[in-house]
Amino acid sequence: MPLPAPSAPPERVDIQLGERSYPILIGAGLLGEPSSFAAAPDAASALIVSNTTVAPLYAKALHAALAGRFRTVHLLELPDGEAHKNLQTLNLIFDALLGHGSDRKTVLFALGGGVMGDMTGFAAASYMRGVPFVQVPTTLLAQVDSSVGGKTAINHPLGKNMIGAFYQPQLVVCDLGTLQTLPPREMSAGLAEVIKYGPIHDMAFFDWIEANIDALVARDPAALAYAVRRSCEIKALVVGQDERETGLRAILNFGHTFGHAIESGLGYGEWLHGEAVGCGMVMAAHLSQRLGGVDTAFVERLTRLIERAGLPTVGPALGADRYLELMRVDKKSEAGEIRFVVIDKPGSAAVSSAPDALVREVLAQCCSAG
Repeated sequence: MPLPAPSAPPERVDIQLGERSYPILIGAGLLGEPSSFAAAPDAASALIVSNTTVAPLYAKALHAALAGRFRTVHLLELPDGEAHKNLQTLNLIFDALLGHGSDRKTVLFALGGGVMGDMTGFAAASYMRGVPFVQVPTTLLAQVDSSVGGKTAINHPLGKNMIGAFYQPQLVVCDLGTLQTLPPREMSAGLAEVIKYGPIHDMAFFDWIEANIDALVARDPAALAYAVRRSCEIKALVVGQDERETGLRAILNFGHTFGHAIESGLGYGEWLHGEAVGCGMVMAAHLSQRLGGVDTAFVERLTRLIERAGLPTVGPALGADRYLELMRVDKKSEAGEIRFVVIDKPGSAAVSSAPDALVREVLAQCCSAG
């Protein structure tokens, strides 16, 4: 689809990781603008990896923006959805790279949401032991979270994102115009990852989200621009201090331990990732309250905001035993002990274990009866 030209220079947030540092560009009309990709590495060829939903909308514009930079630009369209974030689909990227005779002078461009970014990044990390890639996220969730920080992965039937690598992109280009074509459900899913930054790090931002949630749901351009920029600033700050999640970075997984269990337990794609995270944050808030970090009023406040974003707040009836089994496969678990991201006070998070009995209480309160 035609994209407007940029109306103003993009805002820039930098990820500070020494020689692996890179910029995040945020603005409208960036995707079809050649200057948006000036920071992309020099190479002979490019492969745009997208899916059957996003490619018809934006691949032509991105191809045109890259055509003057690379001798050849190829496009690979993959099936859409979390259910396809697996080894079989990943292998299609390798098939395309090998089929085109791609060497280390090839740049991969991930055009789409979090699934595209995660898989393309993992392919880039693995092909010839590493080729550069650029994130071009087209969903709110990807722009505020998954495209930033270098986590790449595919799912396994026994656990979400369990096979992957830390591998940083060279550049992230967030075109806010692409958010106008998102289905409402995808928009709400992205808001979950915006909301999480408040309780874990910045309650002033949480206050702002509360005051502007209706504008965000309605896709007000100014509100979206601020939400994406502030989310990227917070994530950049955290990732810059803990690239490989040895400590601080784990707080970015607030709601994700419960959420990943929901996704795995229902089957990938039944709930969107952001929907599972939104509900997972409600569960994590209840656990935080039981551990003494927040009061009931805070839990109710967070739950109301998640509801206003159009997200579920009641978990599916998987059964407590199944939840606990799935959560023990989570990457934060240690020696079989589940580790949860909890709020130790509003605006501050920590990683903590919790007795199974306490977790069962939370699940009994927060899940449907079946």
